[in-house]
Amino acid sequence: MASLVLKALALLTALAAPAAGDVAYVTCQNGGALSVIGLATGAEVSRWPVPGKPAGVAVSAGAVFAVSPDSKTVRRFDPHGALQAEVVLDGGPIGVAHDAGRGRLFISDWYNARIWVLDDADLSIEAELTNGAAPAGLAVSPDGRFVASADRDADQVSIFDAARLALLHRVTVGSRPFGLRFAPDGRLFVGNVGSNDVSVVDPAKGRVTATVPVGEHPYGIAFAADRAFVSNQYENTVSVLALETLAEVARVEVGEYPEGIDDTADGSAIVVVNWFDNTLTIIDAQTLSVLHTMDTGEGPRAFGEFLLGGSI
Repeated sequence: MASLVLKALALLTALAAPAAGDVAYVTCQNGGALSVIGLATGAEVSRWPVPGKPAGVAVSAGAVFAVSPDSKTVRRFDPHGALQAEVVLDGGPIGVAHDAGRGRLFISDWYNARIWVLDDADLSIEAELTNGAAPAGLAVSPDGRFVASADRDADQVSIFDAARLALLHRVTVGSRPFGLRFAPDGRLFVGNVGSNDVSVVDPAKGRVTATVPVGEHPYGIAFAADRAFVSNQYENTVSVLALETLAEVARVEVGEYPEGIDDTADGSAIVVVNWFDNTLTIIDAQTLSVLHTMDTGEGPRAFGEFLLGGSI
């Protein structure tokens, strides 16, 4: 009987553990560090010193990229924290997106209305793209066809052909777009911090197909379980939108000043970091219940895609 109870408890624990192999690489701006957290155990595996107040982050198999706006530095690490390359850029680097298929890294320049295109191995500059004023978030579409930037002070997004690096569209969205991400079905979702809504964009046609009210000061967007999850900075919540209807189905309370948000590799959970609380919150993507809250370094931002499936 005791053995059956123990087996049942083990099964429940396994079911409750979100994406057992997922690791969060959380840029901590105030602490000048990157927290590496195993989601299943809730333990901080390591903390890497990253000078220059890191904010932007992108991860993929074998690489972790961090952007430090204060020192204008972009760094490439391996998943264990070994520095593999770095470059200082003359401008205001902030957002980052990785096109792993083409070996390219995109970095937005807040001060000069441009995107740097870097070789993802040695971080040498390959090209520069022109976009609108104060570009922040960047995203590459799941099929690799598009790269998009949120041009905050222009109230627009710029959409480029990712292969040819050619401008396709400039699309007017809500007020002060900051974070954005492509949904699994290819639509582009844009969080507008000034108008408290999300613009849904058809990237091929270059037009807004819907505008959806969310919480106050929406910052980042992630997708799981046929839903969009939007972190609302000023409200300490995450808005949950049904992808089919775009109706808001819930708002989940999280920590203070939620910013970076991402989905686990298996789509079972959403992870959001809370800048003022120095915590990370894990949300069950189906039940919308909060599963765990974990400590991070000081001032977590994790602006970009920061979750990596598989052990390190």
